[in-house]
Amino acid sequence: MRAGGRRIQGPPVPCLLSKTASNGAALANRFSARSKSTDFEVHRNWLAITNSLPLSEWYYEKTSEWTLDYPPFFAYFEWLLAHLARLVDPAMVRVYNLNYDSWETVYFQRFSVIITELLLVYALQMFIDSSPLQSKRAAQVAALSVVLSPGLLIIDHIHFQYNGFMYGILVASLVLARCKSTLLQSGLIFGALLCFKHIYLYLAPAYFVFLLRAYCLSARSIFRIKFLNCIKLGLGLGGIFASAFGPFALMEQIPQLLGRLFPFSRGLCHAYWAPNVWALYSLADRVLIHFAPKLGLPLKTEALNSVTRGLVGDTAFAVLPEISPRVCFALTLLFQILPLIKLFRRPTWENFIGAVTLCGYASFLFGWHVHEKAILLVIIPFSLIALRDRRHLGAFRPLIVAGHVSLFPLIFTPAEFPIKTIYTVFWLVLFLTSLDRMAPASNKPRVFLLDRFSTLYIAVSIPLIAYTSLFHQIIFGKRLEFLPLMFTSSYTAIGVVGSWVGYMVVYYTS
Repeated sequence: MRAGGRRIQGPPVPCLLSKTASNGAALANRFSARSKSTDFEVHRNWLAITNSLPLSEWYYEKTSEWTLDYPPFFAYFEWLLAHLARLVDPAMVRVYNLNYDSWETVYFQRFSVIITELLLVYALQMFIDSSPLQSKRAAQVAALSVVLSPGLLIIDHIHFQYNGFMYGILVASLVLARCKSTLLQSGLIFGALLCFKHIYLYLAPAYFVFLLRAYCLSARSIFRIKFLNCIKLGLGLGGIFASAFGPFALMEQIPQLLGRLFPFSRGLCHAYWAPNVWALYSLADRVLIHFAPKLGLPLKTEALNSVTRGLVGDTAFAVLPEISPRVCFALTLLFQILPLIKLFRRPTWENFIGAVTLCGYASFLFGWHVHEKAILLVIIPFSLIALRDRRHLGAFRPLIVAGHVSLFPLIFTPAEFPIKTIYTVFWLVLFLTSLDRMAPASNKPRVFLLDRFSTLYIAVSIPLIAYTSLFHQIIFGKRLEFLPLMFTSSYTAIGVVGSWVGYMVVYYTS
């Protein structure tokens, strides 16, 4: 699917979070006023579609290749922004004005990201306020690590999207799940989030099991149903989905809308190889190409120029079997069900956040046409529990290194190299050091191999970044363009898979 810690002293946390968020956003936006990805045009085009056309044509319009493919609430959100956008520059909301980028358009879109991202700051403040007194400082560090995340800086403020705004909704929903009195609000907010961006469906199984067990069933017996709670949750979710999809259902456009939301015609791997199991599968296929004749393996020559060989195209494998969407779905579902069993048996908030994180892992590692940007679906919920103890932190460390390094190919021009590299390395050093100081010891034994893996993995990241971002071009120029992408994707895939295995061990033994 496309679009596209430190010890805190001094000013109060609300002021500090807001100030650091706005300063970081302002820095990124000043730097990137003229640096725009295709996602910048995607959202400008969506402003134009929702402003210029009637509702009945939103999910049919295809003047631009960047057609509207987010759920209705996000389309309504773009419609609201369009009312302001046309006051700033009417030309930006014209459907046929493709690739329009006046300075008014650029600054309007950049500023809209900053304003809407304040919702994430508010949600993280909720997380800090709801944390027990003894873990408040750890919550402050975790919140700052999210606000200042290179992932949000690179994606929202340079590559351009509204992820911070939607992750704010997610964090608010997760925090509200901490108290029994706000479980209903948590579920309803998550339901609304699904109507903003359907990628959050990957986390829905954890919400379903947790709300079923903690809100709809009695704590004393799973055979005692709280019918009133079930009715409130059902009516609330029904009303939310009706307000989002109802107008399109009345116009009999649901098949068209779903076709836009779930374009399975796209290949298994995204153009830059998201760091998941299929990236390693693709690497193995490429290696086997050289050994196929010696091993007597059949070689599909028509697949040699697919996305797994270079930059852009449909995925096809030359030696290994093809992977279908059904295989991806089955593997994703299998590895989501495993943590849900524990969550159903013990529906605590910590187990809920752990299950949400593992559902995010499973969808990222085994999903179909996964984007690099989706790694934040794992990093952000994991951030809320990473400082629970040193075992959790041990699994978290390779994830944040791999996740953020994997985003580097999204920002690839020479002018952008300094900001993405310096800022990311600075963030990693600062927060890895601070998190390491603050994580308490665990009452469970730590896994020696996982600790060594984490340390070695982080040590390799610096020479890898230097080679892929700088030295490869000096040595090879424009030759072998696929090598930096392949190295980045394979390295980061090993980190994400290793982190997932490590956290699975921690989750089941905690």
